[in-house]
Parts: sequence; structure tokens; C-alpha cells
Amino acid sequence: MEEVKKKLKESAPEGKIPCVMIFRIARDCNCSVAEAGKLCDELKLKIVSCQLGCF
Repeated sequence: MEEVKKKLKESAPEGKIPCVMIFRIARDCNCSVAEAGKLCDELKLKIVSCQLGCF
């Protein structure tokens, strides 16, 4: 999970990360999108441009 956290942080320089990037990182790191989303919460990253319109 440390690799996922690192990629999430790198992809959110201003504390914001696009939803599509979370999906991409989850796929690349072989983890679930739900787990990547939980890590975003832990890292206090704001999800923007949600593909589903949830955020």
C-alpha cells in the first residue's frame, strides 16, 4: 500500500486528485478503487472531476 500512497501523493500536488487518476493508480498497482479511495481519505486528498458525479 505504500506504493499506492506514494503515487496518490505525487498525483495530487495541491491536495486534489482527479477521479480518473485514482482509477489509473489502482489499476497500475493492482489494488481496488475502493482501497485507493480510502487511502485518499487517510491522506486528506480531495477527489475532483468525479466520473460518477459523486464528489
